[in-house]
Amino acid sequence: MLGKFKNKNIPLVWALIGALVSSVALGYAYFLLDSKFMNSRQESALAIAELSLERDNLTKRILGLEEENRYLIEALYSEQGKNRLFEEQINEIANTVGLLDKIRRTDPELLQKYSKVYFLNEHYVPSELGAVNSGFIYEQGRPMLIHARVNPFLEQMLREAVSDGMNLKILSAFRSFDDQEFLKSNYKTIYGSGANQFSADQGYSEHQLGTAVDFTTVERGATFDRFEETNEYRWLLRNAHRFGFVLSYPENNSYYQFEPWHWRFVGVRLATKLFNEGKFFYDLDQREINEYLAYIFDQS
Repeated sequence: MLGKFKNKNIPLVWALIGALVSSVALGYAYFLLDSKFMNSRQESALAIAELSLERDNLTKRILGLEEENRYLIEALYSEQGKNRLFEEQINEIANTVGLLDKIRRTDPELLQKYSKVYFLNEHYVPSELGAVNSGFIYEQGRPMLIHARVNPFLEQMLREAVSDGMNLKILSAFRSFDDQEFLKSNYKTIYGSGANQFSADQGYSEHQLGTAVDFTTVERGATFDRFEETNEYRWLLRNAHRFGFVLSYPENNSYYQFEPWHWRFVGVRLATKLFNEGKFFYDLDQREINEYLAYIFDQS
């Protein structure tokens, strides 16, 4: 009977044993997997910690590089600023040297006030004199001279006047000390002391500078009769400054009678300043005038 029972339950026993073995095997496999998983988690955590540390180190290096870069940029800007300042100083020095050189090479007498104020001695003659274009001279066959560097401005002005329908003629330009003495002597003979109202003594005439011109028209002739009523005079009032010329003796001046025909070259820059401000040459003090000496022959 017992033997029979044993024989019948052998498969069950083996099944139980198999189940137990499987359970143990599964448990062991789970243990192995869990151990491996734990090891993997630890390794991952360690790797993450290492990565985090490396990231922190990289962040510090980047911050350090950014700070170093900021310092380098500031240093660069500082050097660039110094270089700009240095360049400006060099340019300023160069400009000053150039300006002084222009002044050195320019006759200082040209912008002096001469009418009854300053004296030109009998030996003074402009360093450069050129012949006036004969087509613009009132008395044909009578050569005239003017400062050679003023001549292009004068001719350009007269050519533009012609293109505007004007008929300006030159009655007088450069006069030497002796010429002025002879002229003044003749005026005194005719007008007596009244000549002092319209003619400078020798040494005080702007004409000796070679930069002054007396204008007339064919109609008005050598007497300048009512020149102020001509279209040519009105044209000069509007345009002469663009070529560097100014009216020396306007109405109510302190030197001579009103001379609408007498115009003096002072340079485009100074003439334009006087025109824009409604002033005349003798309204300025000498120090202010002297500032324009270096620019007297500039085109603008």
